[in-house]
Amino acid sequence: MKNVLVLGGTGFVGRHTCERLHREGWQITVPTRRARNAAAVQHLPRVTVIEADVHDPAQLLRLMAGHDVIVNLVAILHGSEEAFERVHVELPLAIEEACLAEGVSRVVHVSALGVATDAPSRYQRSKARGEEVLRGANLDLTVLRPSVIFGAGDRFLNLFAQLQGLAPMVPLACAEARFQPVWVEDVAAAIAACLRDDAIGRSTQGQTIECAGPDVLTLRELVRLAGRHGSHERPVIGLPAALGRLQAAVMELMPGPPLMSRDNVAAMSVPNVASGQLPGLNSLGIAPASVHTIAPTYLGQRNGRSQLLHWRQQAGR
Repeated sequence: MKNVLVLGGTGFVGRHTCERLHREGWQITVPTRRARNAAAVQHLPRVTVIEADVHDPAQLLRLMAGHDVIVNLVAILHGSEEAFERVHVELPLAIEEACLAEGVSRVVHVSALGVATDAPSRYQRSKARGEEVLRGANLDLTVLRPSVIFGAGDRFLNLFAQLQGLAPMVPLACAEARFQPVWVEDVAAAIAACLRDDAIGRSTQGQTIECAGPDVLTLRELVRLAGRHGSHERPVIGLPAALGRLQAAVMELMPGPPLMSRDNVAAMSVPNVASGQLPGLNSLGIAPASVHTIAPTYLGQRNGRSQLLHWRQQAGR
């Protein structure tokens, strides 16, 4: 039985990944600053939760011991330049150093579509620098680049569905921004497939894999889909660019994590879709699920038909 260290295992993608790896027989270690944050995975018999700060190089080095593979899912969507640098660049550097010190060579790193060192957003640029750090090391590395990720418990479609239950209309920045949404279970399956086949990390062709669903939709279409299956479809009013940036700036001032930031707006100025020049989920034997099929299974739980779809989806897992 192999041992895998999952950084970011308490998050949305992390929870689904741990469940998938558990079903496949992996022994999984999930570090977290507070054990209560790991409630969603602590019940899994093959998951060990350890209280630790992965941003502390000494603690990260201790965590590496005894593991065969590292999966890095740690990321933030909002923050300052310093925050993005710390999470998306300095942590991969610490992972590289700890891996080399402990003799761990296999790393699966989850990045994002649209990353580039000259991309318009701090998020995309920092993600690209993080990839470069890991590529510069002597590691068997696989980078997965997903589009926006949806699924039960997401903070994307669920959020838009909830907002439409509260407001008569949705004023929306970047309404025509394009996405190729990917189901969280397909991302988890991709991670598991990469862990099963060590050769993927040693193949130049397979080192970067684009994780995208079969549908390309605008943000407007995704918001309408969320409202329709959440039983409160409202009119979507696309905002001009200047008003969109102003809306994001106001949201940044609200308490709690912002619903949208100016950096998000910058990121959406480029399409979040697969390039088609790199391997996709099909290269891993995964036929990606459509958002039109999966979204009704969790957005409209009060609807009898959607509940039936949900049961069918669960039965097929």
